[in-house]
Amino acid sequence: MFQGFSPKAVEFLWGVKFNNNREWFGEHKQEYLDYVDKPLRELSAQLLDAMNAAFPKLGFAQHVSRIYRDARRLYGRGPYKDHMWLVVAKPHEDHLGHPAFYFELAPNYYSYGCGCWDMSPETAARLRARIDRDPKPMEKLARSINRSKFSLYGEEYKRPKGDVGKLLNPWYNRRNIGVSYDDNCEGVLFTPELADEILEGFRFLMPFYQYFDTLPGDPAPEKTQ
Repeated sequence: MFQGFSPKAVEFLWGVKFNNNREWFGEHKQEYLDYVDKPLRELSAQLLDAMNAAFPKLGFAQHVSRIYRDARRLYGRGPYKDHMWLVVAKPHEDHLGHPAFYFELAPNYYSYGCGCWDMSPETAARLRARIDRDPKPMEKLARSINRSKFSLYGEEYKRPKGDVGKLLNPWYNRRNIGVSYDDNCEGVLFTPELADEILEGFRFLMPFYQYFDTLPGDPAPEKTQ
């Protein structure tokens, strides 16, 4: 059962951020296992059980990040990640274009929400086509997000794909889309109640998840806009 993170988890992540080398990590690996990896996996398992109990037909699975970076993609960075995350989502052979719920812990913030990352051009075109056909569901979703503590984020196209009005343009003109709540590493982060807060957020974002989860099943647009 998840009992909250320890301030030592944050201390470790600051440590790896400024000492990103194998010697330092070897000396502090047990701190990573005890204060970061173990509670993150406990939190992930608790969220997964709760989401599958609340939405049994969706068949959610979980994934917890590894601290080791892909050696082929270091690009001058150290071998370890200084932020860790978990994902709760339906399993897909190809994750492109499918949404996922997430929680992330970094040295200077924690964050949770739902994202549709790495959208293929085809999925992004389906989103625009769906908005063009019937904007009302997305309008309702956008207004709900705008009134909440969650914020929209994601890479925008350098050249907008169209103008569908002030409310929907931020959704229409992004390569990938997510909504997140970010906070400082304090307070509820160090308590068992963090799991309840995240779960409440996931439930609130279920309409977002379901809207984007059905996009790949839409008819292919005549052309990618």
